Amino acid sequence: MRHVIALDVGGTGMKAALVGTDGTLLHEARRATGRERGADAVVETILAFAADLRAHGEEHLGESAVAAGVAVPGIVDAEKGIAVYAANLGWRDVPLRALLETRLGVPVALGHDVRTGGLAEGRIGAGRGADRFLFVPLGTGIAGAIGIAGAIEAGAHGYAGEIGHIVVRPDGPDCGCGQRGCLETLASAAAVTRAWAAASGDPAADAADCAKAVESGDPAAVRVWQDAVDALSAGLVTALTLLDPGTLIIGGGLAEAGETLFTPLRAAVEERITFQKLPHIVPAALGDTAGCLGAGLLAWDLLSTEVSA
Repeated sequence: MRHVIALDVGGTGMKAALVGTDGTLLHEARRATGRERGADAVVETILAFAADLRAHGEEHLGESAVAAGVAVPGIVDAEKGIAVYAANLGWRDVPLRALLETRLGVPVALGHDVRTGGLAEGRIGAGRGADRFLFVPLGTGIAGAIGIAGAIEAGAHGYAGEIGHIVVRPDGPDCGCGQRGCLETLASAAAVTRAWAAASGDPAADAADCAKAVESGDPAAVRVWQDAVDALSAGLVTALTLLDPGTLIIGGGLAEAGETLFTPLRAAVEERITFQKLPHIVPAALGDTAGCLGAGLLAWDLLSTEVSA
């Protein structure tokens, strides 16, 4: 059965799959990155995991994978196949594509994790059929993927879509990027967790606990949640003004709150817009499989490009 290897590398864990020609997940697996052993160990773990996936395909599907796609966090030079920098993994300038091609003996596509997840959401998830979309996962940080005609716009230097670093409150908290009041310091799942832990007096409380407290009518939780929604809507309206997407896809941990997030968010965005067209604001559909599915799409795209060339 013809298939590709798909790998989604996170800070602490990796999700992987063997993906068929129609996008079916033929086999799924997970493995720790081993980052506590250092950057070199992480790279070797990725290479070994990919090799194990190839062997699984040979044994259980009757043939070896024809290509591989890998999504990684941080700064990525997809064209050169280099994982430039990832703070959580401790690596710099890793020629990951070349290393995987040597280990696997097949062509490999390398992509940025959020853009790769956005590719999957756009083609086969919540953005299916949308010519222009913006995918925004709300997790530890906030990033974005700009979808245009079935592809993801990476920008001239690979930084397109970094919506989390739009400044929405210039007098706001310091951000790791060097600015103050960036969107992700105010509206990410991590930001809501910090705010709710402080407001509730429970250092173990997180964003999910805040959402539950909002649903039960806790006034302190409602204030924390509304502050985050207000900041998020400000950042999103800036993005909408620049990009004019037809569909806005919200994913990540905060989106798991469902209408507790989407009802006030849609209202806040609609209240802020003036001449802009209101996009469809929808939850992501693929959950934590988006990265794997997107990595599979990268691999199939690579093969189709090589054939057409």
